[in-house]
Amino acid sequence: MSGPAQLLLPSGNKLSRMLQASPALLDTTMDQLRTLQAVYETRTALRAARALGREQSSVQKQIDTLNRNFTALCGEPLVVKRGRGKDVLFTPTGEALVELARRTLGDWLDHIHECRRKLGNTLTVGTTRFMLDSLAGAWRHVADEFQRRDVELKVVHIRTKDVWHKLETSEVDVVCGSVVTGADDRRGLEPFDVIEWRRGGLALLTNLPEDRLGPSASTADLPGLPLVVPAEGLIGDFLRGWFGADYRNELDIAAEIDEVQYGMSLLRSGLVNGCMIVTSGLGVVAGNGELREGAGLRVVELRNDTEPVLQRLVGVFARREERAKYAEDHPLNLLWRAFEAEALEQRGP
Repeated sequence: MSGPAQLLLPSGNKLSRMLQASPALLDTTMDQLRTLQAVYETRTALRAARALGREQSSVQKQIDTLNRNFTALCGEPLVVKRGRGKDVLFTPTGEALVELARRTLGDWLDHIHECRRKLGNTLTVGTTRFMLDSLAGAWRHVADEFQRRDVELKVVHIRTKDVWHKLETSEVDVVCGSVVTGADDRRGLEPFDVIEWRRGGLALLTNLPEDRLGPSASTADLPGLPLVVPAEGLIGDFLRGWFGADYRNELDIAAEIDEVQYGMSLLRSGLVNGCMIVTSGLGVVAGNGELREGAGLRVVELRNDTEPVLQRLVGVFARREERAKYAEDHPLNLLWRAFEAEALEQRGP
């Protein structure tokens, strides 16, 4: 016999196609695809190496290998260097392969996470900074059981503006945070299970004198006040609800900010005279002198007299259909009941 027998498969068979794949393609690793993405996002091997925590020579070696292999496969390299200190240039083939790499890695990560979630090995909770204590309180109800079953609890920080995105894209299983809804109802929350922690409104922090702005104001007064507002997030949702998607043209926006602390510092500096819209809870903390950045700023009550009447709902959220398809003793449902118990304890008798 001249050698091992070969398995003959139809030419259209998927296995046959894989068996005939070029070694240049099969030698491509996920690590190389990740490096290709990093170079595409940062535009240089040096910046990609910093993002990946590697040496530049290691990144360049992987790019050279990809260029060599895909020149053989497709007829052109993926990345072209343009001289010292200049950003690299991606060829049309490189652009297409970056998009394919992004989808491939994303699909693998999503499916692995989904498998772990179904088996109950991993649970991911996204929480804003102000809900960490609530998560810690719920955790004590399930900590022993999770440790006994070797369930990994991952906690990731999210900003209020990302609450729905993180939940809807399945990046997290549970979210602890704040959303805008109608007063005394759960408008817009129908696809989700909700544990309501508390409700609240908004307040103003201001450096304006009292003869310009008294101890309280109404939402109807906002168009006549110079405002400091976040570019995105919860406050923007309130303003869109009251004044429409084009609220920036309806209001006097003195400054847009990314962080509340920066907004308070901006008002304290006197570079901007106006009011910063904040949650009522933050207003209470600032009014009690517990925020160093808010020292010297005045707290003004903000009454909601504009339709629709909106409130901030602080709570815990999960995808309803996902909780329903798991058994009662699945870690997701165990943690959910722990949040319910913690919410009851915080509300008191």
